[in-house]
Amino acid sequence: MDFEATEYTLKSLVTGELFEDTGWMLDAPGQTKPGLIRAIYKHKQMNPKDSSYGIYRFADWLPISRMLQGSSAPITYKSEGLAAHLGLKNLYITFSGYWPEKGANMTTCSFKETEAYAVCGRLDPNQGKILVVASAGNTARAFAKVCSENHIPLLLCVPEDNLDALWFEKPLNPCVKLIASRTGSDYFDAIHLSNLACQCEGFIAEGGAKNVARRDGMGTTMLSATTFIGEIPDYYFQAVGSGTGAIAAWEANLRLIEDGRFGNKLMKLMVSQNRPFIPMMNAWKANSRDMLPFDDESARKEVEEIDAKVLSNRKPPYPPAGGLFDALTETKGDVLATTNEELRAAAALFLQLEGNDIHPASAVAVASLIQAIQENRLEPDAIVMLNITGGGEERMKKGKTLHYLTSSEVFDINPAFENVQAALRKLFD
Repeated sequence: MDFEATEYTLKSLVTGELFEDTGWMLDAPGQTKPGLIRAIYKHKQMNPKDSSYGIYRFADWLPISRMLQGSSAPITYKSEGLAAHLGLKNLYITFSGYWPEKGANMTTCSFKETEAYAVCGRLDPNQGKILVVASAGNTARAFAKVCSENHIPLLLCVPEDNLDALWFEKPLNPCVKLIASRTGSDYFDAIHLSNLACQCEGFIAEGGAKNVARRDGMGTTMLSATTFIGEIPDYYFQAVGSGTGAIAAWEANLRLIEDGRFGNKLMKLMVSQNRPFIPMMNAWKANSRDMLPFDDESARKEVEEIDAKVLSNRKPPYPPAGGLFDALTETKGDVLATTNEELRAAAALFLQLEGNDIHPASAVAVASLIQAIQENRLEPDAIVMLNITGGGEERMKKGKTLHYLTSSEVFDINPAFENVQAALRKLFD
Protein backbone atom coordinates (compact mmCIF):
# COMPACT_ATOMS: atom_id res chain seq x y z
CA MET A 1 0.00 0.00 0.00
CA ASP A 2 1.24 3.47 -0.86
CA PHE A 3 1.64 5.56 2.25
CA GLU A 4 3.29 8.77 3.34
CA ALA A 5 3.92 9.38 7.03
CA THR A 6 1.07 11.24 8.71
CA GLU A 7 1.88 14.89 9.40
CA TYR A 8 1.28 16.07 12.96
CA THR A 9 2.73 18.04 15.83
CA LEU A 10 2.43 17.35 19.56
CA LYS A 11 0.77 19.52 22.19
CA SER A 12 1.27 19.67 25.95
CA LEU A 13 -2.07 19.50 27.75
CA VAL A 14 -0.48 21.27 30.72
CA THR A 15 0.92 24.36 28.99
CA GLY A 16 -0.67 24.25 25.52
CA GLU A 17 2.82 24.35 24.00
CA LEU A 18 3.25 22.79 20.54
CA PHE A 19 6.41 20.83 19.73
CA GLU A 20 7.73 18.42 17.12
CA ASP A 21 7.80 14.67 17.66
CA THR A 22 11.53 14.08 17.48
CA GLY A 23 11.22 10.38 18.21
CA TRP A 24 9.49 8.22 20.78
CA MET A 25 8.17 11.18 22.79
CA LEU A 26 5.83 10.33 25.69
CA ASP A 27 6.05 13.65 27.59
CA ALA A 28 6.40 17.34 26.77
CA PRO A 29 9.99 18.61 27.06
CA GLY A 30 10.75 20.10 30.46
CA GLN A 31 7.26 19.47 31.81
CA THR A 32 7.09 18.59 35.50
CA LYS A 33 3.34 18.75 36.22
CA PRO A 34 1.56 15.45 35.35
CA GLY A 35 -0.15 15.75 31.99
CA LEU A 36 -0.64 13.96 28.69
CA ILE A 37 0.48 15.14 25.27
CA ARG A 38 -1.85 15.11 22.25
CA ALA A 39 -1.31 14.74 18.52
CA ILE A 40 -2.48 17.71 16.42
CA TYR A 41 -2.97 16.57 12.84
CA LYS A 42 -2.35 18.54 9.66
CA HIS A 43 -5.57 17.16 8.18
CA LYS A 44 -8.42 18.79 10.09
CA GLN A 45 -10.91 16.71 8.11
CA MET A 46 -10.50 12.96 8.30
CA ASN A 47 -11.18 11.03 5.09
CA PRO A 48 -11.36 7.28 5.67
CA LYS A 49 -9.74 4.94 3.16
CA ASP A 50 -11.47 1.72 2.08
CA SER A 51 -11.74 -1.31 4.35
CA SER A 52 -8.74 -3.04 2.73
CA TYR A 53 -6.51 -0.69 4.76
CA GLY A 54 -7.78 -2.16 8.06
CA ILE A 55 -7.11 0.14 11.02
CA TYR A 56 -5.11 2.39 8.70
CA ARG A 57 -8.25 3.48 6.91
CA PHE A 58 -8.16 6.19 9.60
CA ALA A 59 -4.47 7.02 8.95
CA ASP A 60 -5.20 10.77 8.65
CA TRP A 61 -5.60 10.77 12.44
CA LEU A 62 -2.98 8.20 13.44
CA PRO A 63 0.58 9.34 14.35
CA ILE A 64 2.30 6.74 12.19
CA SER A 65 5.22 6.49 9.79
CA ARG A 66 4.33 3.13 8.26
CA MET A 67 1.50 0.65 7.78
CA LEU A 68 1.77 -2.95 8.95
CA GLN A 69 0.04 -5.96 7.46
CA GLY A 70 -2.85 -7.82 9.08
CA SER A 71 -4.96 -5.15 10.78
CA SER A 72 -8.73 -4.82 10.98
CA ALA A 73 -10.71 -1.71 11.89
CA PRO A 74 -13.59 -1.66 14.42
CA ILE A 75 -16.99 -2.08 12.79
CA THR A 76 -20.22 -0.27 13.71
CA TYR A 77 -23.80 -1.39 13.07
CA LYS A 78 -27.25 -0.33 14.23
CA SER A 79 -28.63 -2.72 16.83
CA GLU A 80 -32.03 -4.32 16.42
CA GLY A 81 -32.34 -7.06 19.05
CA LEU A 82 -30.72 -5.37 22.05
CA ALA A 83 -32.15 -1.98 21.04
CA ALA A 84 -35.71 -3.32 20.96
CA HIS A 85 -35.21 -5.09 24.28
CA LEU A 86 -33.96 -1.89 25.92
CA GLY A 87 -36.42 0.45 24.22
CA LEU A 88 -33.74 2.45 22.39
CA LYS A 89 -34.40 3.77 18.89
CA ASN A 90 -30.80 4.64 18.05
CA LEU A 91 -28.45 2.14 19.63
CA TYR A 92 -25.24 1.68 17.65
CA ILE A 93 -22.79 -1.06 18.54
CA THR A 94 -19.12 -0.59 17.75
CA PHE A 95 -17.55 -4.02 17.79
CA SER A 96 -13.85 -4.84 17.99
CA GLY A 97 -13.16 -8.55 17.87
CA TYR A 98 -13.90 -11.52 15.68
CA TRP A 99 -17.16 -11.44 13.73
CA PRO A 100 -16.35 -12.12 10.05
CA GLU A 101 -20.02 -12.00 9.06
CA LYS A 102 -20.02 -8.32 10.02
CA GLY A 103 -16.53 -7.58 8.72
CA ALA A 104 -14.73 -7.71 12.09
CA ASN A 105 -11.52 -9.72 11.76
CA MET A 106 -9.44 -8.97 14.85
CA THR A 107 -8.08 -12.45 15.46
CA THR A 108 -7.00 -11.64 19.04
CA CYS A 109 -10.69 -10.74 19.61
CA SER A 110 -9.90 -7.44 21.33
CA PHE A 111 -9.77 -3.72 20.49
CA LYS A 112 -6.25 -3.79 21.87
CA GLU A 113 -5.27 -4.57 18.28
CA THR A 114 -6.12 -0.95 17.45
CA GLU A 115 -3.45 0.11 19.95
CA ALA A 116 -0.83 -2.37 18.78
CA TYR A 117 -1.08 -1.56 15.07
CA ALA A 118 -0.96 2.19 15.78
CA VAL A 119 1.90 2.02 18.30
CA CYS A 120 3.99 -0.28 16.10
CA GLY A 121 3.18 1.92 13.08
CA ARG A 122 4.67 4.85 15.01
CA LEU A 123 7.77 2.89 16.04
CA ASP A 124 10.89 3.48 13.94
CA PRO A 125 12.04 0.02 12.77
CA ASN A 126 15.64 1.27 12.84
CA GLN A 127 15.62 2.42 16.48
CA GLY A 128 17.25 -0.84 17.56
CA LYS A 129 15.52 -1.23 20.92
CA ILE A 130 13.20 -3.84 22.41
CA LEU A 131 9.65 -2.64 23.02
CA VAL A 132 8.34 -3.31 26.55
CA VAL A 133 4.59 -3.74 27.16
CA ALA A 134 2.84 -4.43 30.47
CA SER A 135 -0.58 -6.06 30.30
CA ALA A 136 -3.31 -7.87 32.18
CA GLY A 137 -3.86 -10.09 29.13
CA ASN A 138 -5.59 -8.67 26.04
CA THR A 139 -3.00 -5.98 25.30
CA ALA A 140 -0.20 -8.56 25.52
CA ARG A 141 -2.03 -10.86 23.10
CA ALA A 142 -2.50 -8.02 20.60
CA PHE A 143 1.09 -6.75 20.76
CA ALA A 144 2.45 -10.30 20.59
CA LYS A 145 0.51 -10.97 17.39
CA VAL A 146 1.49 -7.69 15.70
CA CYS A 147 5.14 -7.85 16.73
CA SER A 148 5.46 -11.53 15.85
CA GLU A 149 4.01 -11.07 12.37
CA ASN A 150 6.10 -7.94 11.70
CA HIS A 151 9.39 -9.10 13.33
CA ILE A 152 9.43 -6.39 16.01
CA PRO A 153 11.41 -7.31 19.18
CA LEU A 154 9.02 -7.32 22.16
CA LEU A 155 9.15 -8.01 25.90
CA LEU A 156 5.79 -8.65 27.59
CA CYS A 157 5.23 -8.30 31.35
CA VAL A 158 2.04 -10.05 32.56
CA PRO A 159 0.73 -11.31 35.93
CA GLU A 160 1.24 -15.07 36.19
CA ASP A 161 -2.47 -15.58 36.99
CA ASN A 162 -3.39 -14.05 33.60
CA LEU A 163 -1.16 -16.15 31.35
CA ASP A 164 -4.09 -18.19 30.08
CA ALA A 165 -5.05 -15.07 28.08
CA LEU A 166 -1.95 -15.50 25.92
CA TRP A 167 -3.39 -17.86 23.32
CA PHE A 168 -2.61 -17.65 19.61
CA GLU A 169 -3.63 -19.22 16.30
CA LYS A 170 -0.04 -20.11 15.45
CA PRO A 171 3.34 -20.24 17.19
CA LEU A 172 4.95 -16.85 17.74
CA ASN A 173 8.18 -15.55 16.27
CA PRO A 174 10.98 -15.85 18.89
CA CYS A 175 11.36 -12.04 18.77
CA VAL A 176 8.47 -12.03 21.31
CA LYS A 177 9.48 -12.85 24.92
CA LEU A 178 7.44 -13.01 28.14
CA ILE A 179 8.20 -12.51 31.83
CA ALA A 180 5.63 -12.60 34.64
CA SER A 181 4.93 -11.38 38.16
CA ARG A 182 4.10 -14.25 40.49
CA THR A 183 0.68 -15.68 41.39
CA GLY A 184 -1.28 -13.27 43.57
CA SER A 185 0.07 -10.21 41.73
CA ASP A 186 -2.01 -7.93 39.51
CA TYR A 187 -1.66 -5.58 36.54
CA PHE A 188 0.06 -2.89 38.60
CA ASP A 189 2.72 -5.39 39.65
CA ALA A 190 3.27 -6.21 35.96
CA ILE A 191 3.66 -2.49 35.25
CA HIS A 192 6.26 -2.25 38.03
CA LEU A 193 8.13 -5.19 36.48
CA SER A 194 8.05 -3.49 33.07
CA ASN A 195 9.40 -0.27 34.58
CA LEU A 196 12.41 -2.19 35.91
CA ALA A 197 12.94 -3.75 32.49
CA CYS A 198 12.91 -0.31 30.86
CA GLN A 199 15.81 0.75 33.10
CA CYS A 200 17.96 -1.88 31.36
CA GLU A 201 20.00 -0.82 28.35
CA GLY A 202 18.37 -1.56 25.00
CA PHE A 203 14.73 -1.53 26.17
CA ILE A 204 12.08 1.11 25.46
CA ALA A 205 8.73 1.65 27.22
CA GLU A 206 5.61 1.45 25.09
CA GLY A 207 4.22 4.18 27.35
CA GLY A 208 0.58 3.20 27.90
CA ALA A 209 -1.81 6.16 27.96
CA LYS A 210 1.12 8.56 27.49
CA ASN A 211 1.68 7.19 23.97
CA VAL A 212 -0.36 9.26 21.51
CA ALA A 213 -0.40 6.33 19.08
CA ARG A 214 -2.04 4.05 21.65
CA ARG A 215 -4.80 6.57 22.37
CA ASP A 216 -5.43 7.52 18.76
CA GLY A 217 -5.48 3.85 17.77
CA MET A 218 -8.21 3.27 20.35
CA GLY A 219 -9.96 6.42 19.13
CA THR A 220 -10.74 4.65 15.86
CA THR A 221 -13.74 3.09 17.63
CA MET A 222 -15.22 6.61 17.83
CA LEU A 223 -14.27 7.35 14.22
CA SER A 224 -15.95 4.11 13.11
CA ALA A 225 -19.16 4.97 14.94
CA THR A 226 -19.39 8.61 13.91
CA THR A 227 -18.64 8.05 10.22
CA PHE A 228 -21.21 5.21 10.15
CA ILE A 229 -23.92 7.16 11.99
CA GLY A 230 -23.18 10.45 10.24
CA GLU A 231 -23.03 12.44 13.47
CA ILE A 232 -21.40 12.42 16.89
CA PRO A 233 -23.31 10.18 19.35
CA ASP A 234 -25.06 11.57 22.44
CA TYR A 235 -23.79 8.88 24.83
CA TYR A 236 -20.75 6.63 24.88
CA PHE A 237 -20.71 3.43 26.99
CA GLN A 238 -17.50 1.51 27.67
CA ALA A 239 -15.95 -0.49 30.51
CA VAL A 240 -12.63 0.94 31.71
CA GLY A 241 -9.53 -0.39 33.43
CA SER A 242 -7.22 2.52 32.77
CA GLY A 243 -9.77 4.77 31.08
CA THR A 244 -7.45 5.26 28.10
CA GLY A 245 -10.12 4.18 25.61
CA ALA A 246 -12.57 6.74 26.98
CA ILE A 247 -9.90 9.48 26.90
CA ALA A 248 -9.25 8.48 23.28
CA ALA A 249 -12.94 8.71 22.41
CA TRP A 250 -13.13 12.21 23.94
CA GLU A 251 -10.09 13.33 21.95
CA ALA A 252 -11.56 11.89 18.74
CA ASN A 253 -14.82 13.69 19.60
CA LEU A 254 -12.93 17.02 19.78
CA ARG A 255 -11.30 16.37 16.40
CA LEU A 256 -14.67 15.48 14.87
CA ILE A 257 -16.11 18.77 16.09
CA GLU A 258 -13.20 20.58 14.46
CA ASP A 259 -13.78 18.54 11.29
CA GLY A 260 -17.13 20.31 11.03
CA ARG A 261 -19.16 17.63 9.24
CA PHE A 262 -20.52 15.66 12.21
CA GLY A 263 -22.02 18.28 14.55
CA ASN A 264 -20.57 20.09 17.54
CA LYS A 265 -21.76 18.11 20.55
CA LEU A 266 -19.69 16.52 23.27
CA MET A 267 -21.05 13.05 23.93
CA LYS A 268 -21.43 12.00 27.55
CA LEU A 269 -18.83 9.44 28.57
CA MET A 270 -20.58 6.71 30.56
CA VAL A 271 -17.74 4.48 31.72
CA SER A 272 -18.00 1.50 34.03
CA GLN A 273 -16.02 -0.75 36.34
CA ASN A 274 -16.50 -4.24 37.78
CA ARG A 275 -17.42 -4.40 41.49
CA PRO A 276 -15.79 -4.67 43.97
CA PHE A 277 -12.75 -3.13 42.19
CA ILE A 278 -13.97 0.44 41.53
CA PRO A 279 -11.14 2.91 42.32
CA MET A 280 -12.03 5.39 39.57
CA MET A 281 -15.70 5.35 40.50
CA ASN A 282 -14.79 6.08 44.12
CA ALA A 283 -12.59 9.02 43.12
CA TRP A 284 -15.20 10.40 40.69
CA LYS A 285 -18.07 10.18 43.21
CA ALA A 286 -15.85 12.02 45.73
CA ASN A 287 -15.24 14.72 43.08
CA SER A 288 -11.53 14.07 43.51
CA ARG A 289 -8.98 14.54 40.74
CA ASP A 290 -6.60 12.37 42.74
CA MET A 291 -7.19 8.68 43.20
CA LEU A 292 -8.30 7.94 46.76
CA PRO A 293 -5.81 6.04 48.92
CA PHE A 294 -6.33 2.30 49.23
CA ASP A 295 -4.38 -0.64 50.53
CA ASP A 296 -2.42 -2.61 47.90
CA GLU A 297 -3.23 -6.02 49.38
CA SER A 298 -6.95 -5.20 49.59
CA ALA A 299 -6.85 -4.06 45.97
CA ARG A 300 -5.20 -7.32 44.86
CA LYS A 301 -7.92 -9.30 46.65
CA GLU A 302 -10.64 -7.25 44.93
CA VAL A 303 -8.98 -7.91 41.56
CA GLU A 304 -9.07 -11.65 42.28
CA GLU A 305 -12.86 -11.38 42.73
CA ILE A 306 -13.76 -9.63 39.47
CA ASP A 307 -14.61 -11.47 36.25
CA ALA A 308 -13.25 -8.67 34.05
CA LYS A 309 -9.58 -9.02 35.01
CA VAL A 310 -8.50 -6.53 32.33
CA LEU A 311 -10.26 -3.77 34.29
CA SER A 312 -7.74 -3.93 37.12
CA ASN A 313 -5.44 -0.92 36.84
CA ARG A 314 -4.58 0.44 40.29
CA LYS A 315 -2.88 3.57 38.94
CA PRO A 316 -4.87 4.67 35.89
CA PRO A 317 -4.34 7.93 33.94
CA TYR A 318 -7.25 9.50 35.78
CA PRO A 319 -5.57 12.50 37.55
CA PRO A 320 -3.21 14.08 34.96
CA ALA A 321 -4.10 16.98 32.69
CA GLY A 322 -5.93 15.47 29.73
CA GLY A 323 -6.71 12.31 31.71
CA LEU A 324 -10.02 10.66 32.54
CA PHE A 325 -11.03 13.16 35.24
CA ASP A 326 -10.82 15.97 32.67
CA ALA A 327 -12.62 13.88 30.02
CA LEU A 328 -15.51 13.08 32.38
CA THR A 329 -15.71 16.67 33.61
CA GLU A 330 -15.79 18.24 30.14
CA THR A 331 -18.35 15.76 28.77
CA LYS A 332 -20.52 15.80 31.93
CA GLY A 333 -20.05 12.04 32.05
CA ASP A 334 -20.26 9.51 34.87
CA VAL A 335 -18.72 6.32 36.23
CA LEU A 336 -20.96 3.31 36.84
CA ALA A 337 -20.27 -0.13 38.29
CA THR A 338 -21.68 -3.63 37.81
CA THR A 339 -21.33 -6.91 39.65
CA ASN A 340 -20.09 -10.21 38.24
CA GLU A 341 -23.68 -11.50 38.26
CA GLU A 342 -24.90 -8.48 36.28
CA LEU A 343 -22.15 -8.74 33.66
CA ARG A 344 -22.75 -12.48 33.21
CA ALA A 345 -26.44 -11.83 32.61
CA ALA A 346 -25.57 -9.03 30.18
CA ALA A 347 -23.19 -11.29 28.23
CA ALA A 348 -25.91 -13.93 27.90
CA LEU A 349 -28.39 -11.27 26.76
CA PHE A 350 -25.99 -9.94 24.11
CA LEU A 351 -25.35 -13.43 22.77
CA GLN A 352 -29.09 -14.13 22.62
CA LEU A 353 -30.13 -10.81 21.03
CA GLU A 354 -27.11 -9.83 18.92
CA GLY A 355 -25.61 -13.24 18.15
CA ASN A 356 -22.02 -13.20 19.37
CA ASP A 357 -20.12 -13.92 22.55
CA ILE A 358 -18.40 -10.99 24.25
CA HIS A 359 -15.60 -10.59 26.79
CA PRO A 360 -16.42 -9.85 30.46
CA ALA A 361 -15.24 -6.23 30.10
CA SER A 362 -17.63 -5.72 27.18
CA ALA A 363 -20.39 -7.28 29.27
CA VAL A 364 -19.68 -4.68 31.98
CA ALA A 365 -20.45 -1.99 29.39
CA VAL A 366 -23.70 -3.73 28.38
CA ALA A 367 -24.72 -4.13 32.04
CA SER A 368 -24.03 -0.45 32.74
CA LEU A 369 -26.17 0.55 29.74
CA ILE A 370 -29.00 -1.59 31.16
CA GLN A 371 -28.49 0.08 34.54
CA ALA A 372 -28.62 3.58 33.03
CA ILE A 373 -31.89 2.78 31.26
CA GLN A 374 -33.42 1.33 34.42
CA GLU A 375 -32.50 4.58 36.18
CA ASN A 376 -34.13 6.63 33.37
CA ARG A 377 -30.86 8.34 32.51
CA LEU A 378 -31.25 8.07 28.72
CA GLU A 379 -33.85 9.52 26.37
CA PRO A 380 -35.44 6.77 24.17
CA ASP A 381 -34.38 8.56 20.95
CA ALA A 382 -30.83 9.36 22.11
CA ILE A 383 -27.99 8.28 19.82
CA VAL A 384 -26.09 5.77 21.94
CA MET A 385 -22.70 4.26 21.09
CA LEU A 386 -21.98 1.00 22.89
CA ASN A 387 -18.28 0.16 22.62
CA ILE A 388 -17.89 -3.61 22.67
CA THR A 389 -14.15 -3.83 23.19
CA GLY A 390 -13.74 -7.57 22.79
CA GLY A 391 -15.71 -10.55 21.59
CA GLY A 392 -16.04 -13.46 19.23
CA GLU A 393 -13.50 -15.56 21.12
CA GLU A 394 -15.63 -18.71 21.13
CA ARG A 395 -16.21 -18.25 17.39
CA MET A 396 -12.49 -17.68 16.82
CA LYS A 397 -11.27 -20.69 18.82
CA LYS A 398 -13.79 -23.20 17.49
CA GLY A 399 -12.06 -26.16 15.86
CA LYS A 400 -8.58 -24.66 16.24
CA THR A 401 -5.49 -25.94 18.02
CA LEU A 402 -4.23 -23.01 20.07
CA HIS A 403 -0.67 -22.11 20.96
CA TYR A 404 0.22 -20.48 24.29
CA LEU A 405 3.12 -18.18 25.10
CA THR A 406 4.96 -19.37 28.17
CA SER A 407 6.90 -17.26 30.64
CA SER A 408 10.68 -17.35 30.56
CA GLU A 409 10.94 -16.07 34.13
CA VAL A 410 8.53 -15.49 37.04
CA PHE A 411 9.46 -12.72 39.49
CA ASP A 412 8.34 -11.99 43.03
CA ILE A 413 6.39 -8.81 43.70
CA ASN A 414 8.91 -5.94 43.95
CA PRO A 415 11.87 -7.89 42.56
CA ALA A 416 15.42 -6.54 42.81
CA PHE A 417 16.50 -4.61 39.72
CA GLU A 418 19.68 -6.68 39.49
CA ASN A 419 17.65 -9.90 39.23
CA VAL A 420 15.52 -8.49 36.41
CA GLN A 421 18.57 -7.15 34.61
CA ALA A 422 20.39 -10.51 34.83
CA ALA A 423 17.35 -12.43 33.57
CA LEU A 424 16.88 -10.12 30.58
CA ARG A 425 20.53 -10.37 29.62
CA LYS A 426 20.16 -14.13 29.49
CA LEU A 427 16.81 -13.95 27.67
CA PHE A 428 17.97 -11.68 24.87
CA ASP A 429 21.54 -12.98 24.41
